[in-house]
Parts: sequence; structure tokens; C-alpha cells
Amino acid sequence: MTDTVDTPPGTVAAIGGPDGLLAGDDVAAFVAGRLADVDLDGARVCVLVPDRTRACPLPLLLRSVDAALAGRAAHVTVLVALGTHAALDGADLAAHTGLPARDGLEVRNHEWWEPATFAQLGRIDAARVASLTGGRLDEPVEVRVNRAVAEADLTLVVGPVLPHEVVGFSGGNKYLFPGVSGPEMIDVSHWLGALLTSPAVIGVTGVTPVRALIDEAAALVPGRRLALCVVPDASGDRLHAAAFGPPEVSWAAAAEVAAVTHVRYLDRPVRRILSLVSARYDDLWTGAKGFYKVEPVVADGGEVVLFAPHITEVAPMHPGVEAIGYHCRDYFLGQWDRFAGVARADLAHATHLRGAGTWDPVHGERCRVRVTLATGIPEAVVRRVGLDHRDPSTVDPVAWADDPDTLVVPDAGEQLYRLRP
Repeated sequence: MTDTVDTPPGTVAAIGGPDGLLAGDDVAAFVAGRLADVDLDGARVCVLVPDRTRACPLPLLLRSVDAALAGRAAHVTVLVALGTHAALDGADLAAHTGLPARDGLEVRNHEWWEPATFAQLGRIDAARVASLTGGRLDEPVEVRVNRAVAEADLTLVVGPVLPHEVVGFSGGNKYLFPGVSGPEMIDVSHWLGALLTSPAVIGVTGVTPVRALIDEAAALVPGRRLALCVVPDASGDRLHAAAFGPPEVSWAAAAEVAAVTHVRYLDRPVRRILSLVSARYDDLWTGAKGFYKVEPVVADGGEVVLFAPHITEVAPMHPGVEAIGYHCRDYFLGQWDRFAGVARADLAHATHLRGAGTWDPVHGERCRVRVTLATGIPEAVVRRVGLDHRDPSTVDPVAWADDPDTLVVPDAGEQLYRLRP
């Protein structure tokens, strides 16, 4: 990205780049300038934002967005795109968004657990799904979305673009699907990512099959769609870059920057990795990013230790995960008659955390790496779901960092690690 430029509709305006950090005043001016050019008078606007699992200076961005919308838009709904993550309560929601109350402004969670939340937009037929997924899936998928989006004149995505295990890079239309979508698209998109495998997808800047499916669903949204896609620094407090425009092009511009700022390359594989999982992840469902982001650099037969004493549960929003346990993709595919009725988002999460491996009826399951939890999850639960356990009190990150065969990753889950080509 370069300095801000005026652009015609359908293209992208951008500021910043991978080699520097933007001042808060410059970000605010960029947002104000871009939204000043958008016809908002009397409009109903739905602003989609990330939850706490995404590092981002969200209050700075939302204050700028709200200042540009106040007095122009008839009503603004700020909707936290939870996907299937836990909701924020009143105090946490206010702190997360940083927005003071005002007339015409509503701030709330996407209530994915409530069927009345959704509006039906249409269906992607089986032939089109097969075309978009390269034949990996051949079934129709219903497209439902939060009613606040379906009823809005403008949906504005505001959030970070980072390497992602299912879609390549997060952000853009992903805030719609699966961010505020019905369970159908959540299941299909996540299972497609599992079929592709995380190492083959994560950090890919182009349009992956999952991204293509998401974009197809987003095209059914009746109102106008725009996105403010940003690339935060390692702290999440400042930005390297921001891009504004239609979600497809603003996301692509931000992804090119994030591919530089959020990917670290190693010259050789590592035998052991200690991922110090960020406190922003409060269960294993989200904290598993500490594995996804390092799997590509682990040597065959190596080990990833997720150090997260603060995590005490596997997946409270998805209790089915404990029933099936963590296994490689081929374990489920090879016994599909047993698992066809399981929610495919649960299956996808189980494969992504267990990593690459094989299964056959004779030799059973053989996974490429060991996954060890040094968490607050009871050992009996860890063993039952098929992972290794280690008492977190036996882990000394400082001492482990002195081991030449160990890589200690602070704030694990943010940076993607890859082997140098």
C-alpha cells in the first residue's frame, strides 16, 4: 500500500504499508475522508466488527466511523461478528467497542444461538458449490445472515486481516460468512477448509476455495457492502495499513501487507515449539491458533506445546468436540459412516488442532506431530480427547528458550510461521 489516493467506485483507497506504523490522527482522517464520499443520508447502516479474539485498535476505528456516520445515517447497528464464539456482556461490550451511547446507535452481539436472528438470502446450488470448491463438495448450501445485515442499506466491515487457517487470510466478507451467518455456511466453509488442510491454506493471499464460497454468499446481501480492512502491529494497538472499498478489493490490499508483517520464515524445521497462548483466547477452540500458526515449521515427529494455564475448557460453545476428540482429517473421512451426523464445524476444528496425519483400518491413526496441552484443562479430559498433557507448572519458558531445538513463541496465535522457500 501507499499513501491515500482518491479512487473511483469499485477500487480501493489505502494508507500505510508493511514498513511503518500509522499515527492515530492519520487513521482518523483516512476514515473520515473515505466515509465522506459515501452516500449515507438517511441510511440504515450495519457495522460488522470483530470480537476479542482479534487484535485490533477497534475503539480508535469505531470512534472515527461513528463520527462520520452520526447526523447522516438514520440508524447504525454495530454488530459483533461472533461466528460461534462467546458473547460479550454489557461492560465488556462497551469496553470492546469504545463507543458512548447516542440516539440512533445500537451496539450488540450477533446472537448466533437464536434462530430468529437470521434472514434467508437464498441458496447456492450444488453445481455452483462444486465449481467453487474444485469438486471437494457437491451439495447445496442455504445462505442466511443476521437480519441487521439483510435490512441495512449499507453493511460496513471494520476489522483486521490476518493469516487464517480456514480461509487463507481473515477479514473482508468473512465478517459476513461465517461472522454473522447461519450454521449452514459455517459448517460448509469450515469443513472445506479442513478438506484442504490448514498448512495448504493458511497465509495464502489469493482467493482460496473457501474465500470463493464466502464471496459467492456475500454477493446475495441485498444492500451495499464496503469494508475498512486494517493490518495491526504485533501489539494490536497500532496499524501498519488500512484499506477502504468493496470488501473483495480492500481485503486483497490488506492481505498483501499482512503477508509481510504477520508471516515469519525459518530456514529449517523445529523439533519442539512452545506456544505461549495469548490471554485473548479463553478456550481451546480459539486458543488452538497457537498450533495452527506454527504447524508448518514443526519437524516430522516433533511436538507443539500449548502453554495456557488460563484455558480451562475445550469448547464450551461446541460440546460435541469432547465427544469426538481431536483427530486428523483422514480419521474422519475413513470412517464417515460414524461421523457424517456430526456438525462439520466441530470436525473441522478437531482436524485443524490435531494436524496432518493418516488413518487406515489396519494401522489406525498416525499423526505427523505431537500436540501437548499445558493448560488448566484437567488431564483426564485432555487424554480423553486424544491429546498429550503436561502440567503447566513444569514449563519454564525462559529455560526452554535456551534449548536450540525449541522455539518459544510469545503471544502465539498472531504470527504465522513458515519455512523459507
